[in-house]
Amino acid sequence: MYKRQAVTSAKRIVIKIGSSSLTGKAGSALDDASVEKIVKVVADLKARGAEVLVVSSGAIAAGLAPLGLTTRPKDLATQQAAASVGQGLLIARYTDHLARHKITASQVLLTTEDIVRRSHYQNAQRTLTKLISLGVVPIINENDSVGTQEIRFGDNDRLAALVALLVNADLLVLVSDIDALYDAPPTQAGAKAIHEVAKVSDIDSLTLGGAGSAGVGSGGMVTKVEAARISTSAGIAMLLTSLEQSGETLAGSALGTLFHAQANKSNSRMLWLAHASTPQGRLVLDAGAVTAILERGVSLLPAGVTAVQGEFISGDAVELASADGKVIARGLVAFDSDEIPAMLGRSTKELAQSLGAEYERELVHRDDLVLL
Repeated sequence: MYKRQAVTSAKRIVIKIGSSSLTGKAGSALDDASVEKIVKVVADLKARGAEVLVVSSGAIAAGLAPLGLTTRPKDLATQQAAASVGQGLLIARYTDHLARHKITASQVLLTTEDIVRRSHYQNAQRTLTKLISLGVVPIINENDSVGTQEIRFGDNDRLAALVALLVNADLLVLVSDIDALYDAPPTQAGAKAIHEVAKVSDIDSLTLGGAGSAGVGSGGMVTKVEAARISTSAGIAMLLTSLEQSGETLAGSALGTLFHAQANKSNSRMLWLAHASTPQGRLVLDAGAVTAILERGVSLLPAGVTAVQGEFISGDAVELASADGKVIARGLVAFDSDEIPAMLGRSTKELAQSLGAEYERELVHRDDLVLL
């Protein structure tokens, strides 16, 4: 019988479960049977020797019923209140159910800042790696009770993909209320499941659905495909499945949708730069610099830059763009934004003579640069 090698041989697995899979329809309480199902999947994976991390939605959804709310609130303050009430309920259920399988759970709350700032990123990486080495199953969620509109992941699908990068996982699993990716909205007559996706670009023409069917989450198929784009480009396969089919799918059955890993695993610093860093500004390059970076993988010198946009300091992430605005790369800049205008279009030798020896270096070193 056909078994998916990428699934059955995965040693480090990040499982993300959506709100609708844990609570049923909007406004209903956390469903104990659903928590038990996902915990059983985790226990089975642990029994076969895998390390497992769970990215769990459901804090806001779990807080609705105790607050007497019947639908997910639209305003941020009420969402934060619901998350604050629901987070404790959520982690208590996981801790209780995992303990029955003699597995210890831990709670890890992340904000975008923890992933986006390099120092926080390394700290989160160390903490999660240590927990895994101790045999613990970290239950990870966005810190919804303090996250603001500006600094939120927006959905836990992207958070799960970034966690997979963070811990250098072998497999990312998204457990959703939809059992697979379909070639048309699943409610449409004749829609067919797509069980294998060799490259995410192969499905660019599909019409994808918005937020989940139960109305309690903030994701949808678009965010799942985006998570696949992030993880597979980093050499991590992604599996999309439903809670009902998750056990069977993770045992290697050809259910759900498997997005195949694209590359060999990149180093975590480059992955962070490509997917998790927030660009603070932009350097506009001339045609020669664009070609040199794309084709020869060289460092960016001041001579190839025609304009600087935004305010940033040395060490910040910036976008490198062509004259027509197409972003070709992201990199860590070696100078402050207010220093760069005087350097534009000039050779490093010329800069050293007029501004001093410390200016005889790259604007963005090739080791600090990732192509997009």
